[in-house]
Amino acid sequence: MRKVQVSRLIYTLWKNRWLYLPGKRGATEYHLGVLKAKLAKYRSELLAPSKKGGDKGEGFDVLKSGDARVALIGFPSVGKSTLLSTITTTQSECASYEFTTLTCIPGVIEYKGANIQLLDLPGIIEGAAQGKGRGRQVIAVARTADVVLMMLDATKGDVQRGLLEAELEAVGIRLNKQKPNIYFKVKKAGGLSFNSTCPLTRVDEKLVQMILHEYKLFNAEVLFREDCTADELIDVISANRVYMPCLYVYNKIDQISIEEVDKLARRPNTCVVSCNMKLNLDYLLEMLWEKLSLIRVYTKKPGEPPDFAGGLILRRGCTVEHVCHSIHRSIAQHFKYAIVWGTSTKYSPQRVGLHHVMNDEDVIRIVKK
Repeated sequence: MRKVQVSRLIYTLWKNRWLYLPGKRGATEYHLGVLKAKLAKYRSELLAPSKKGGDKGEGFDVLKSGDARVALIGFPSVGKSTLLSTITTTQSECASYEFTTLTCIPGVIEYKGANIQLLDLPGIIEGAAQGKGRGRQVIAVARTADVVLMMLDATKGDVQRGLLEAELEAVGIRLNKQKPNIYFKVKKAGGLSFNSTCPLTRVDEKLVQMILHEYKLFNAEVLFREDCTADELIDVISANRVYMPCLYVYNKIDQISIEEVDKLARRPNTCVVSCNMKLNLDYLLEMLWEKLSLIRVYTKKPGEPPDFAGGLILRRGCTVEHVCHSIHRSIAQHFKYAIVWGTSTKYSPQRVGLHHVMNDEDVIRIVKK
């Protein structure tokens, strides 16, 4: 029944596609906002796991390990297994036919002292969001990753990229997007409290109220801190969207012209490689390191040189308190001060407190009470 309702909604949106043209105002905007809310709600119900047990199957239960997790997704035969075998010590079966990989194969990238878990997932096909080709299991693992590494065939243009983005968008994975700056809270009474800290050109109070009513929400507090669309408001209400960085990797550049390679390489969040010829893989690892926002912090004992062999791998923006917790949870309780050498200080060494923000390759010595 839900599938029929979703199909009808999609047909209605397609039939009224001319309403998206600039300058259309009035009842059409409210009508489209309600249709989008219905479509998002029914799609979430369709993608929810079945409680009857009829949708059971072998999942991809891979224990999360290392300092970060990267999901390697793409269409069949684009070179995912070849990349895994090249940049990790794990050997994944490679062949010239599609669907060589049928399950999730984990590998570990050792780079700059960090252990990055790379998951080689089975190839996605069109319709993966509806469960075709084990698509739901692949996408479920992708939602747990820190970065999505989207593998594309450079010889096929942007067709694969558009299809993959559409499949991930359908299940609530937003690539290279920031979470909408909207405060939303459900209340027990009091009706709708609508406010904004900036001029709104895409939504108004009436549209917000109609969308909330579609979700059976009649008492809520909504605060727009930026000019957002109805789709972004629906994402906030749904509260099951994942916003994660994505790196687009175009493989097989040895089979296209240098002009096409240059055009692809100039795109944002894009890296061009050739796994068979091992071209540009060093730059790929460097871009992946930046996407993961990892930094290295080295410790130092009194009277001894810094321990450059066993650095701590942390996230960009971490403080001295995070360093203490990564060593041992009890250190922060007995913390007195820390001495830091590196680019995060005005002069080296500098005495700092718990809230000092660390930079990459800083050296720290912690003094306890």
